[in-house]
Amino acid sequence: MSIDFEQVSFAYDEHSLWRNSALEQISLHLETGVFAGIAGASGSGKSTLMQHFNGILKPTEGKLRVLDVTMQAGDKAPPLRELRRRVGLVFQFPEQQLFEDTVEKDICFGPLNFGCTPDEAKQRARRALSLVGLDDSFLPRNPFHLSGGQMRKVAIASVLAMEPDIIALDEPAATLDPQSRSELASMLSRLHREEGKTVLVVTHRMEEILPFADQWIVMEDGHKSFQGSVKELVQEAGRLQASGLAIPDCIRYWNEVAAHYGLEEEEPCLTAESLADRLAVLSDQVGNAVTPLPKEEAPLGLETSREGDG
Repeated sequence: MSIDFEQVSFAYDEHSLWRNSALEQISLHLETGVFAGIAGASGSGKSTLMQHFNGILKPTEGKLRVLDVTMQAGDKAPPLRELRRRVGLVFQFPEQQLFEDTVEKDICFGPLNFGCTPDEAKQRARRALSLVGLDDSFLPRNPFHLSGGQMRKVAIASVLAMEPDIIALDEPAATLDPQSRSELASMLSRLHREEGKTVLVVTHRMEEILPFADQWIVMEDGHKSFQGSVKELVQEAGRLQASGLAIPDCIRYWNEVAAHYGLEEEEPCLTAESLADRLAVLSDQVGNAVTPLPKEEAPLGLETSREGDG
């Protein structure tokens, strides 16, 4: 079962003088099992969009369906308890979700509220910790004495313990150091691949999710300005950048290389390693005669051709 938005709009303080439109006429479709990135400038509507996925916010116009629950503007809200178990939200700052004095109590809170026995909840807590790469030694620890990266993992584990079908995260790498951001992105990819979770990530660091996401949604001033595959995102990079999206360097590098060598129809190479490998193959195919990129265009030290290698 998928996520479908049909002409969804949302305004804060809808019936007051302070009405603030946050979403305008959003239509989108996300299949079950997708790993999707949601990008856009601050204030573009990314977080507001995400909070519709489990009914924290409800449309003021239009209709949406998440899994088997439909919410339509003007209608009475459907029961949302089960939807909120099946769609787990992780907010930007984990301290907003952690409140118990031990990690185990925090992770068990959700399963206990949804009817698990204490023993079942503890089993789920251990499994959820394992999924995020933490061992049982963390269970008795105070979550507020952990590092930022560990707190983020515990917050995600508290959502995973409810065994959701969809996990949606709002800027999960915010405030983390580069190593913790990389570990978090790899962990989310593993949950997607090995656990079959639908993963939706709001991010302003597109480059950290690009190797893993197979779909992208770009928001601009409350509108959806783009939805498509990574390849389509790369092809639309110029337009998206002109509308204010910060395009990662890896996309710019690929587009420069692709334009120079006529590779526009290929799947993009968005890491230094994959780009170097592609140039090496291209060099071999044309007899080591690849024309070097001009230095001002060449990314990551790739301005030298491989002529004479072997």
